[in-house]
Amino acid sequence: MRRNHEIDFRIYGEEMQCVEIELDPQETVVAEAGAFMYMDDGIQMETIFGDGTTQNNGFFGKLMSAGKRMLTGESLFMTAFTHHGYSKARVAFASPYPGRIIPMDLQQMGGKVICQKDSFLCAAKGVSVGIEWQKKLGTGLFGGEGFIMQKLEGDGLAFCHAGGHIIERVLAPGEVLRVDTGCIVAYTQDVDFDIQFIGGIKNSIFGGEGLFYAVLRGPGKVWLQTLPISRLASRIMSYGSVGGRKEEGSILGGLGNLLDGDGV
Repeated sequence: MRRNHEIDFRIYGEEMQCVEIELDPQETVVAEAGAFMYMDDGIQMETIFGDGTTQNNGFFGKLMSAGKRMLTGESLFMTAFTHHGYSKARVAFASPYPGRIIPMDLQQMGGKVICQKDSFLCAAKGVSVGIEWQKKLGTGLFGGEGFIMQKLEGDGLAFCHAGGHIIERVLAPGEVLRVDTGCIVAYTQDVDFDIQFIGGIKNSIFGGEGLFYAVLRGPGKVWLQTLPISRLASRIMSYGSVGGRKEEGSILGGLGNLLDGDGV
């Protein structure tokens, strides 16, 4: 038997996805502030402190939950959507940037998944959204996500969002996977997460891949993304910097900007 609310869902779209949650009477789904897209009549929206789990009852518990969310860079508040009607009703949440929505059944994953700080989208009521401290100094300093990551705990459905395409890998006991630190979306609690120095002067100075990569050791499941939001933002910033856009593969280069009216 699940302790968390049981919800049905359907994911729409390709590059810019949304997830539609089907609620029975008195069922509730909680979501990040700003993720809401639409809802049927009979669903009531309520802004709450923290994630609305039972262990956070009382003002002090709610305040502690909200404070933990601040440490991960999230809003103090979440939004709960409860169906007060008599038949089924639907509410939908949209992805914040191009990528994929990942459904995770926590009951089938040992009750806990660790994910990057900005990946959580929504979950069935009862799923706890907390923080996971990186116990190793090197992982916290050079792991790309810092000392603090999010953890999703419970036995219900949770939904995360990541950039680009999603690769799922199931690691056997002792199996090692080396990954760019920004490409990690989430992993189950049994996966060992560490950081390794790339090594080599040419790799460090001219490789363009950073000085460290993540080392994931099984057993467990890992979700990887092809387009971290930091990489996307960096590329957009480079094209919007002073001096005009870059003309990749263009013989004319900057002269082309003048000819098509984009140069100054």
